[in-house]
Parts: sequence; structure tokens; C-alpha cells
Amino acid sequence: MTDSTPAPPKDHGRAGRDLRAAFTSAFVLVGAILLSLLFWKTAFMVIVAIAVVVAIWELRRGLGAKGIDLPEQPLMLGGVVMVVVAYFWGAPALVTATAVAALLTMLWLLRRGIDGYVQNATASVFTLVYVPFLGSFVALLLSEGGGVSARGLDDPGVQGIITFIAMTVASDTGGYVAGVLFGKHPMAPVISPKKSWEGFGGSLVFCLVAGWALVVHLLEGDWWVGILLGLVTVVMATLGDLCESVIKRDLGIKDMSQVIPGHGGLMDRLDSLLATIAPIWLILHYLVF
Repeated sequence: MTDSTPAPPKDHGRAGRDLRAAFTSAFVLVGAILLSLLFWKTAFMVIVAIAVVVAIWELRRGLGAKGIDLPEQPLMLGGVVMVVVAYFWGAPALVTATAVAALLTMLWLLRRGIDGYVQNATASVFTLVYVPFLGSFVALLLSEGGGVSARGLDDPGVQGIITFIAMTVASDTGGYVAGVLFGKHPMAPVISPKKSWEGFGGSLVFCLVAGWALVVHLLEGDWWVGILLGLVTVVMATLGDLCESVIKRDLGIKDMSQVIPGHGGLMDRLDSLLATIAPIWLILHYLVF
């Protein structure tokens, strides 16, 4: 007789996830990003646009658990346009595109009638700001210095993106290592039980070292800018992670989706990136480039 008892879920220990799958997925993603940046950086904008579309799909899926029905088509189209105009025409064009996308999405929702209009329109504007607007700062950073035609490690825009990604990775890695090894005091037990003050300390140390090293040796900036970059990154990355945890708890879901093996949903990886990109762009734009 066949045993029909379902297999128990795998125990991934204090890590809380399948590390082999997580490292494999991260290696593939980082490889694609580096190749696009080094050989044809406009291809990196294609990756960003795809990420925006997937993230909007995940948010629609998650918000649907609360009866919120996001209009995918105008949000996805508007999000891609926002990324494109930010890359080619800069911050003023991004602001304009965001306003137009919000208004067109609200007009689109009129076709559904009165019921749920305020709820869906509010969630749609929130989605536009949270994902494509913040994500478009990646395009602003990439277009720094050498413009859209420059490429390679000598391009300030490429250097800026490498710094941005490395700083966020440093925060996540420092927090993960210190949290797993020493984590005992929860930072926000109701919101994110596994996030500890010891993990925050690890993130702080990693970010300060990474910020100093990257600004001084890669960007050839002042050391104090690197320290400022590290402090801002660790605070914003932590807040971004907590905000996304609050969203998932309110929606009653563990992960936004399972599109990235070992990581869950794309939004589960973008939370820190979306929170750090705008302040990192601000610091690098005015204090380094």
C-alpha cells in the first residue's frame, strides 16, 4: 500500500531558505547584470524593465488577497515608459511620466464603475511610486557621466550601479551573517521575527567598509562620502525590508511569489534595492559625480 502522507517541508535551519537554490539564482542574476553593464548597458535597462513588469504582477497577485484589483496593463506599460524616459531624458521626464501614468491609470479604472474605485486607484498610485518610480532611479544613476552611449568600467554610470548593488548586497550579507551567528534580540518581532539588532550591527559594519572602499577606490571620491553612503544604505535597506514585511503580513502571505528559486518572489529581493536606490543616487549625483 502506498503511503499518501505528504512529505514534511524541508528544514533550512536558521537560514530560513534553500541556500543552494538561493546561491544559484543569485549567481545567474548577478552574471546577467554584470554582462549587460560591461558590454551594452542599455541591455541592463531591459532587465530593469522586465523586473518592473514582474514586480507589478506580483503586487497585483498579493493585493488580490485583500480584494484589491490592480489594472495590470496601464501599470505595466506606464512602468516601462517611466524607466525608458528616465534613462534617456532624465529626472524631469521621469516626474512627468509618473504623473501621466497615474492619471491614465485612474482614467482606465473608470471603465469598471464606482465600486472599489478609490481602493483600486489608491493602490495603483502606490504601486507606481513603489516599483517603477523608485526603480527608475536605477536608470538615472546608469545615465550619469558618460550618458547612454558609454560603456565599461570607466563609465561613471556603470560604476554607480556597481556601487549601488554592492552596497545593498553588503547590507543584506552583513545582516544575514551576523543575524545567523549572533542574533538574539529581535528588532521588530511582530513585523519580522528573524530580523535582529545583531544583524543590523553586521549590516552597519559591512556597509561602512563597503561604502568607504567603493567611494575611495572605485569612484575616487572623499572617504567621508563613503561613510555617509554606508550609514544611509544600512538605514534605508533595513526600512525597506521591514516595509515589505509589513505589506506581506497585512496581505497574509509569506512570499510575493516563487519566481526566483531559493528567494521567493522578485519583490522579496527588491525591497532593499528599491529603498536604497533614490538616496544612493542623490549622494552620488551631488557629492561624487
